[in-house]
Amino acid sequence: MSAAELLEKAKALPIEERAELVNQLQENLVEEGYDLDLDLSPEQAAELDRRAERALSNPEQCRPLEDVLSEIEKRSRTGE
Repeated sequence: MSAAELLEKAKALPIEERAELVNQLQENLVEEGYDLDLDLSPEQAAELDRRAERALSNPEQCRPLEDVLSEIEKRSRTGE
């Protein structure tokens, strides 16, 4: 099956499943050593580093990803 065929099938999935598919594909690429060259500006990279450092040094202030995604999903359904 081609990438174009897979994409068409993926578009038919519910948005949550598409997001999970994207996450799994990205994780798989990174595991296999592929560089996801995100084209971040130096400022964006510094901000991500700062946030990661803050999260790692204060894990008690972090929320599980599932909770955050659930909240985003609820907001998107209610239009908040």
